[in-house]
Amino acid sequence: MPMLLNNRYQVIQTLGSGGFGETFLAEDTQMPSRRRCVIKQLKPIQDNPQVYQLVQQRFRREAAILEELGDGSEQIPKLYAYFLEKGQFYLVQEYIQGQTLTQKIQQQGLMSESAVKEILISILPVLDYVHSKGIVHRDIKPDNILIRYADGKPILIDFGAVKETIGTVVTPSGNSTRSIVIGTPGFMPSEQLAGRPMFASDIYSLGLTAIYLLTGKMPQEMGTDPATGALLWRQYALNVTPSFAAVLNKAIQFNVRVSAAPPQEARFISAREMLQTLQSGAAPFPPTMPYSQPPVATVPSLQIPENTVAVSPSNSNQTPVNQSSGSGQKGILLGSIIAGALIGTSVIIGFALSNRQQPQPIAQQQTPQSTSEPNPVEPKSEPQANNPAISEPSQQTPEPQETVLSEPTPETSIPQATQTTAPQVDRTSPEEFVRNYYATINQGEYQQTWNYLAPSFQSNKRLHPQGYLSYIDWWGGRVQQVEVDRVSLLGTGTQTATVNAQLKYLMKNGKVVSSSVNFSLLWDAESSGWVIADAK
Repeated sequence: MPMLLNNRYQVIQTLGSGGFGETFLAEDTQMPSRRRCVIKQLKPIQDNPQVYQLVQQRFRREAAILEELGDGSEQIPKLYAYFLEKGQFYLVQEYIQGQTLTQKIQQQGLMSESAVKEILISILPVLDYVHSKGIVHRDIKPDNILIRYADGKPILIDFGAVKETIGTVVTPSGNSTRSIVIGTPGFMPSEQLAGRPMFASDIYSLGLTAIYLLTGKMPQEMGTDPATGALLWRQYALNVTPSFAAVLNKAIQFNVRVSAAPPQEARFISAREMLQTLQSGAAPFPPTMPYSQPPVATVPSLQIPENTVAVSPSNSNQTPVNQSSGSGQKGILLGSIIAGALIGTSVIIGFALSNRQQPQPIAQQQTPQSTSEPNPVEPKSEPQANNPAISEPSQQTPEPQETVLSEPTPETSIPQATQTTAPQVDRTSPEEFVRNYYATINQGEYQQTWNYLAPSFQSNKRLHPQGYLSYIDWWGGRVQQVEVDRVSLLGTGTQTATVNAQLKYLMKNGKVVSSSVNFSLLWDAESSGWVIADAK
């Protein structure tokens, strides 16, 4: 005869068993519908009257919490009843027809990125609700998330707090303690393994669960970086976009933000933060490279021609060179500027030889850029609808302007050579910087190359409407590789440079796109490197 529990629940079959007890599928004989339910039998670890009394009190408290959680969310099983029988504790919960994520992967294979993202977006509000009640689940893993057949929603089951209560023991000194750490090896972060679970511990476990759905591998089956301990999972999920991979990597960070770790090296602090990142498309790793705008020097002793202005990315009220003139007029104008600058320099040097007490400005001529149609950093020939990082071409491109910088000379007597030659700084050439930029992109180091962009360029809404997310979706999601055919220096100043790059984009859709990009570079003294101020 089938077992009858609490004189009411008729057991139909055993669903599972473990160290804590057994789980049964049963029918409620006292309900007209003979409603099916799940009954969890939990047996205390220690057979001790003192322990039993303590566990009974804690079990009642945990059952009340489960009742409240089930009533407050349709994605947590409802608690129908709890009772004690023959020294064992029982929970009676709602029976939900569905598959665990483990069963789903075993039967249907790996999940797509969009399917995994949908599960996360659906389960994170549930986890946020649980945390709002002061509860840490403690045992999130593929076996404890059920996909309900009725509506396809993920259901959070098997809270670890009850198991932890059953694991209570009394030490020889008479103090009560939990005899075991609740959780599953591989899915537990270090702080939970040490017996100090926190809300962010559930985030870690959920991130590893998502990685399992994408790779089909348990955390123990994947290698780790010996230097950082980071899980090396990307090689098993090559189709995952860099933006989604960045979210998962942040979820499984070793450090929690309450520690001394920088924000970009710390785990999400809450389920809500992770959910907002997924929904808004915000970059989980903000740029951290310091940037300082080079000072704009003034030249009191030289007159700048009326139709030229100093190059400065922050000056939006500059008057562009008249573009209606033909190429012959531009050549004459350019020749006049160069000749004037050379004559002016000769006069200044002659004056310096006769009177060394006056500070001598140095004028440098920047070679004009090409007047071809502007191109963004990404090739403009890809359709706009498929590339959010591409900007509309501007209607008018100002001619490059002469950059005039002054370098004051001390009033004391100095060698003549220092008056006529600007001091040389050991720095990477602008051409080499551009080549290195694309070489780093080809290596997939998008965070590093994003930091090569000046803040004003990072916030360019035409090229990067969603900031870093647009950047990595383009380079990591659409471009297979960039071939650099030629890099040419168009002009240079003390703190600026203009470089043209002839590029060939090998797209992931099989297309090959050629592009010519003019870079405006600035020298960042703080980081001792070039940064990209603009690209056309």
